[in-house]
Amino acid sequence: MHFSLAFLASIAACCGLSSAYPGPAASVSQELARRNCSSEISAFNLPRREQRNVKRSTYYPSLRNLTCILAPEAILEDYISNPPIRQDVTEGQVGIAMTLDIGVLDVTTCKPLPNVMVEIWSPNAQGEYGASSLRGAFPAGSNGIAEFQTIFPGFTSEGANHINVMVHTSSSASSEVAHVGQIFFTDKWTTIIGMQSPYNTNTHPRVTNLDDPVYAAANQAGFYPVVDIESIHDDWPDGVIGYITVGVDPSQSRNAS
Repeated sequence: MHFSLAFLASIAACCGLSSAYPGPAASVSQELARRNCSSEISAFNLPRREQRNVKRSTYYPSLRNLTCILAPEAILEDYISNPPIRQDVTEGQVGIAMTLDIGVLDVTTCKPLPNVMVEIWSPNAQGEYGASSLRGAFPAGSNGIAEFQTIFPGFTSEGANHINVMVHTSSSASSEVAHVGQIFFTDKWTTIIGMQSPYNTNTHPRVTNLDDPVYAAANQAGFYPVVDIESIHDDWPDGVIGYITVGVDPSQSRNAS
Protein backbone atom coordinates (compact mmCIF):
# COMPACT_ATOMS: atom_id res chain seq x y z
CA MET A 1 0.00 0.00 0.00
CA HIS A 2 1.36 3.41 -0.97
CA PHE A 3 0.22 6.85 0.18
CA SER A 4 0.77 10.18 -1.58
CA LEU A 5 3.18 12.70 -0.15
CA ALA A 6 0.36 15.19 0.32
CA PHE A 7 -1.66 12.63 2.27
CA LEU A 8 1.33 11.72 4.47
CA ALA A 9 2.01 15.40 5.09
CA SER A 10 -1.58 15.94 6.23
CA ILE A 11 -1.35 12.98 8.61
CA ALA A 12 2.00 14.17 9.99
CA ALA A 13 0.57 17.64 10.55
CA CYS A 14 -2.29 16.34 12.65
CA CYS A 15 -0.44 13.51 14.39
CA GLY A 16 3.03 14.86 15.22
CA LEU A 17 3.47 16.06 18.79
CA SER A 18 5.92 15.40 21.59
CA SER A 19 5.82 15.97 25.31
CA ALA A 20 7.28 15.38 28.72
CA TYR A 21 4.31 14.42 30.80
CA PRO A 22 3.61 14.46 34.56
CA GLY A 23 2.75 11.99 37.22
CA PRO A 24 0.57 12.33 40.32
CA ALA A 25 0.81 15.74 41.95
CA ALA A 26 1.58 14.13 45.28
CA SER A 27 4.84 12.77 43.85
CA VAL A 28 6.47 16.17 43.37
CA SER A 29 6.25 19.57 45.02
CA GLN A 30 4.18 22.36 43.56
CA GLU A 31 7.40 24.33 43.10
CA LEU A 32 8.75 21.65 40.79
CA ALA A 33 5.40 21.16 39.09
CA ARG A 34 5.22 24.78 38.01
CA ARG A 35 8.83 25.27 36.99
CA ASN A 36 9.16 26.43 33.40
CA CYS A 37 11.93 24.52 31.66
CA SER A 38 11.33 25.67 28.10
CA SER A 39 14.90 26.79 27.49
CA GLU A 40 16.42 23.56 28.84
CA ILE A 41 14.01 21.38 26.87
CA SER A 42 14.49 23.39 23.70
CA ALA A 43 18.22 22.75 24.03
CA PHE A 44 17.44 19.07 24.65
CA ASN A 45 15.28 18.72 21.54
CA LEU A 46 17.51 20.55 19.06
CA PRO A 47 20.35 17.99 18.83
CA ARG A 48 17.79 15.19 18.56
CA ARG A 49 16.46 16.82 15.41
CA GLU A 50 19.88 17.66 14.02
CA GLN A 51 21.08 14.10 14.58
CA ARG A 52 18.80 13.03 11.72
CA ASN A 53 20.27 15.67 9.39
CA VAL A 54 16.75 16.81 8.59
CA LYS A 55 15.85 20.50 8.81
CA ARG A 56 12.14 20.38 8.05
CA SER A 57 9.86 22.71 9.99
CA THR A 58 7.47 19.84 10.75
CA TYR A 59 9.65 18.68 13.61
CA TYR A 60 8.35 19.88 16.96
CA PRO A 61 5.69 22.22 15.49
CA SER A 62 4.56 23.15 19.01
CA LEU A 63 6.68 22.74 22.11
CA ARG A 64 4.32 21.34 24.73
CA ASN A 65 6.81 20.02 27.29
CA LEU A 66 7.51 23.30 29.04
CA THR A 67 7.00 22.20 32.65
CA CYS A 68 9.42 19.94 34.43
CA ILE A 69 7.28 17.36 36.23
CA LEU A 70 6.91 13.62 36.46
CA ALA A 71 5.57 11.35 33.77
CA PRO A 72 2.53 9.50 35.15
CA GLU A 73 3.00 5.99 36.45
CA ALA A 74 1.20 3.05 34.83
CA ILE A 75 0.43 -0.48 35.98
CA LEU A 76 3.19 -2.94 35.14
CA GLU A 77 1.69 -5.28 32.54
CA ASP A 78 3.00 -7.94 30.16
CA TYR A 79 6.45 -7.46 31.67
CA ILE A 80 9.24 -10.06 31.58
CA SER A 81 12.30 -9.38 33.72
CA ASN A 82 15.91 -9.59 32.59
CA PRO A 83 15.42 -8.19 29.09
CA PRO A 84 18.19 -8.48 26.52
CA ILE A 85 20.47 -5.44 26.38
CA ARG A 86 20.06 -4.28 22.80
CA GLN A 87 18.93 -1.36 20.69
CA ASP A 88 17.32 -3.43 17.93
CA VAL A 89 14.42 -5.29 19.54
CA THR A 90 12.56 -6.33 16.37
CA GLU A 91 13.82 -9.94 16.37
CA GLY A 92 12.32 -10.67 12.96
CA GLN A 93 8.90 -9.13 13.61
CA VAL A 94 7.36 -7.63 10.46
CA GLY A 95 5.84 -4.16 10.50
CA ILE A 96 6.52 -0.49 9.90
CA ALA A 97 10.11 0.07 11.03
CA MET A 98 10.37 2.66 13.78
CA THR A 99 13.38 4.36 15.32
CA LEU A 100 12.18 5.28 18.81
CA ASP A 101 14.05 8.14 20.48
CA ILE A 102 13.30 8.28 24.24
CA GLY A 103 14.67 11.29 26.06
CA VAL A 104 14.85 11.05 29.86
CA LEU A 105 14.51 14.31 31.75
CA ASP A 106 15.35 14.73 35.46
CA VAL A 107 12.42 16.70 36.88
CA THR A 108 14.47 17.88 39.84
CA THR A 109 17.01 19.66 37.65
CA CYS A 110 15.28 20.19 34.27
CA LYS A 111 18.28 18.51 32.67
CA PRO A 112 18.70 15.28 30.70
CA LEU A 113 19.30 12.25 32.90
CA PRO A 114 22.34 10.41 31.50
CA ASN A 115 23.43 6.79 31.74
CA VAL A 116 20.18 5.28 33.04
CA MET A 117 18.82 2.01 31.70
CA VAL A 118 15.64 2.34 29.63
CA GLU A 119 13.45 -0.67 28.85
CA ILE A 120 10.69 -0.98 26.26
CA TRP A 121 8.27 -3.79 25.39
CA SER A 122 5.35 -3.83 23.00
CA PRO A 123 3.07 -6.13 20.98
CA ASN A 124 3.66 -7.10 17.37
CA ALA A 125 1.64 -5.95 14.37
CA GLN A 126 -1.17 -8.37 15.25
CA GLY A 127 -1.32 -7.08 18.83
CA GLU A 128 0.38 -10.05 20.47
CA TYR A 129 3.19 -9.90 23.03
CA GLY A 130 6.11 -12.25 22.47
CA ALA A 131 8.38 -13.95 24.98
CA SER A 132 11.47 -12.13 23.67
CA SER A 133 10.65 -10.14 20.53
CA LEU A 134 10.01 -6.39 20.77
CA ARG A 135 11.55 -6.37 24.24
CA GLY A 136 14.86 -4.87 25.22
CA ALA A 137 16.84 -2.45 27.34
CA PHE A 138 19.57 0.02 26.53
CA PRO A 139 21.24 2.77 28.56
CA ALA A 140 20.62 6.40 27.75
CA GLY A 141 23.75 8.17 26.60
CA SER A 142 25.43 11.16 28.15
CA ASN A 143 22.73 13.25 26.46
CA GLY A 144 19.94 11.42 28.28
CA ILE A 145 18.64 9.74 25.11
CA ALA A 146 18.06 6.03 24.52
CA GLU A 147 17.37 4.97 20.94
CA PHE A 148 15.67 1.75 19.88
CA GLN A 149 14.96 0.05 16.57
CA THR A 150 11.50 -1.50 16.74
CA ILE A 151 8.23 -1.52 14.79
CA PHE A 152 5.11 0.55 15.16
CA PRO A 153 3.05 -1.58 17.57
CA GLY A 154 -0.23 -3.26 16.80
CA PHE A 155 -3.06 -2.61 19.23
CA THR A 156 -4.26 -5.06 21.87
CA SER A 157 -7.68 -5.18 23.50
CA GLU A 158 -6.13 -4.08 26.82
CA GLY A 159 -6.09 -0.37 26.03
CA ALA A 160 -5.15 2.28 23.52
CA ASN A 161 -2.21 1.55 21.25
CA HIS A 162 0.98 2.04 23.25
CA ILE A 163 4.54 0.99 24.06
CA ASN A 164 5.53 0.21 27.65
CA VAL A 165 8.52 2.04 29.10
CA MET A 166 10.60 1.53 32.24
CA VAL A 167 13.42 3.80 33.42
CA HIS A 168 15.95 2.55 35.96
CA THR A 169 18.03 4.64 38.34
CA SER A 170 21.39 3.56 36.89
CA SER A 171 22.86 1.94 33.80
CA SER A 172 22.16 -1.53 35.21
CA ALA A 173 18.95 -3.37 34.27
CA SER A 174 18.91 -4.85 37.78
CA SER A 175 18.89 -1.45 39.47
CA GLU A 176 15.82 0.09 41.05
CA VAL A 177 13.13 1.66 38.91
CA ALA A 178 12.38 5.38 38.72
CA HIS A 179 9.45 5.14 36.31
CA VAL A 180 7.02 2.70 34.70
CA GLY A 181 4.74 4.18 32.08
CA GLN A 182 3.10 3.94 28.69
CA ILE A 183 3.63 6.10 25.63
CA PHE A 184 0.86 6.42 23.07
CA PHE A 185 0.15 7.25 19.43
CA THR A 186 -2.59 9.34 17.92
CA ASP A 187 -5.62 7.31 16.83
CA LYS A 188 -5.08 8.54 13.26
CA TRP A 189 -1.59 7.08 13.07
CA THR A 190 -2.88 3.75 14.42
CA THR A 191 -5.73 3.79 11.91
CA ILE A 192 -3.56 4.62 8.89
CA ILE A 193 -0.85 2.11 9.70
CA GLY A 194 -3.51 -0.45 10.57
CA MET A 195 -4.62 -0.46 6.93
CA GLN A 196 -1.31 -1.98 5.84
CA SER A 197 -0.27 -5.64 6.02
CA PRO A 198 0.35 -7.30 8.44
CA TYR A 199 -1.48 -4.86 10.74
CA ASN A 200 -4.73 -5.44 8.87
CA THR A 201 -4.79 -9.03 10.19
CA ASN A 202 -5.11 -7.81 13.80
CA THR A 203 -8.38 -9.21 15.21
CA HIS A 204 -8.31 -7.50 18.62
CA PRO A 205 -11.17 -5.13 19.49
CA ARG A 206 -9.82 -1.59 19.06
CA VAL A 207 -9.68 0.76 22.06
CA THR A 208 -9.26 4.42 21.14
CA ASN A 209 -7.26 6.86 23.23
CA LEU A 210 -10.27 8.58 24.76
CA ASP A 211 -11.73 5.23 25.84
CA ASP A 212 -8.58 4.20 27.72
CA PRO A 213 -8.43 5.31 31.40
CA VAL A 214 -4.63 4.96 31.40
CA TYR A 215 -4.40 7.39 28.50
CA ALA A 216 -6.83 9.73 30.28
CA ALA A 217 -4.72 9.65 33.46
CA ALA A 218 -1.58 10.41 31.47
CA ASN A 219 -3.28 13.51 30.05
CA GLN A 220 -4.40 15.01 33.34
CA ALA A 221 -3.52 18.68 33.82
CA GLY A 222 -3.20 19.13 30.07
CA PHE A 223 -0.13 16.97 29.40
CA TYR A 224 0.23 14.87 26.29
CA PRO A 225 2.07 11.48 26.42
CA VAL A 226 1.97 10.91 22.66
CA VAL A 227 4.96 9.97 20.50
CA ASP A 228 5.88 12.58 17.89
CA ILE A 229 6.00 10.58 14.65
CA GLU A 230 7.81 11.59 11.46
CA SER A 231 8.03 9.50 8.30
CA ILE A 232 11.52 9.01 6.88
CA HIS A 233 11.97 10.62 3.47
CA ASP A 234 8.18 11.13 3.40
CA ASP A 235 7.47 7.51 2.51
CA TRP A 236 6.47 4.32 4.36
CA PRO A 237 9.08 1.92 3.00
CA ASP A 238 11.78 3.75 4.95
CA GLY A 239 9.77 3.60 8.18
CA VAL A 240 9.17 6.29 10.81
CA ILE A 241 11.00 8.08 13.61
CA GLY A 242 9.28 8.55 16.97
CA TYR A 243 10.28 11.04 19.67
CA ILE A 244 9.10 11.22 23.28
CA THR A 245 10.48 12.89 26.41
CA VAL A 246 9.81 11.22 29.76
CA GLY A 247 10.17 13.18 33.00
CA VAL A 248 11.39 11.17 36.00
CA ASP A 249 12.48 11.82 39.57
CA PRO A 250 15.48 9.53 40.13
CA SER A 251 15.10 9.79 43.91
CA GLN A 252 11.65 8.15 43.76
CA SER A 253 12.82 4.59 43.17
CA ARG A 254 11.42 1.14 43.90
CA ASN A 255 11.77 -2.45 42.78
CA ALA A 256 10.51 -3.44 39.36
CA SER A 257 8.05 -6.06 40.65
